[in-house]
Amino acid sequence: MSAALQVERRGATQVLTLARPDKMNALSAELVEALIAAVDAAPAQGAEVIVLRGAGRNFSAGFDFGDLDAQSEGDLLLRLVRIETLLQRVAASPCLTVGLAHGRNFGAGVDLFGACKWRVGAPEASFRMPGLKFGLVLGTRRFAALVGAERARAILEQASTFGAAEAYRDGFVSHVTAQEAWPEVERQAEQAAAALTCAARAQLYAALSAEQPDTDLARLVRSAAEPGLKARVAAYLQAR
Repeated sequence: MSAALQVERRGATQVLTLARPDKMNALSAELVEALIAAVDAAPAQGAEVIVLRGAGRNFSAGFDFGDLDAQSEGDLLLRLVRIETLLQRVAASPCLTVGLAHGRNFGAGVDLFGACKWRVGAPEASFRMPGLKFGLVLGTRRFAALVGAERARAILEQASTFGAAEAYRDGFVSHVTAQEAWPEVERQAEQAAAALTCAARAQLYAALSAEQPDTDLARLVRSAAEPGLKARVAAYLQAR
């Protein structure tokens, strides 16, 4: 298991803690692969709930650009595809997925939170998705499905930062709860998941799903495959 991800079992709940607090839990290739493996393994290990949370000051700062100079455009594309794969695995999991967000969260970290069925924000949590500033379409359809197309366009056009109260009003955050009460959220999630058998819960989630995995992946790849991705990212990082 990767040191970038802590996995803890609590009853029927698998807690996955992003453990790169010195990097604001940015999504390195190693962390993304560890998350995919853990999310895939949880149902087979008997988990009914998956909790995603971050160590330190926040949930996640999104894509880890720390080694951008060493990455080719092909490397960046593969990493983005694997993040999209992670989002799809979380969204399609037969487990009840619970995202717990605090602090300042960005980009793919916000998308990961948004892929969860319960999205719990601490009162001080904030969210920003700047990917379109360098031409990337990642998590966009799923965000619009939660907040509505008009609201999504208004936020994403400006790469606006929005807080937990605003996110709750828009439907992106499902609960605003202080961190000290998160253990109770986990208990409630386990109780909610236990109301159905694993098979029945999986059937319910599949029937209600509006996921479009092939379309989402195609849109991401088309946006990332536009020549000059690395230069666009570098220009954004320099300007921010």
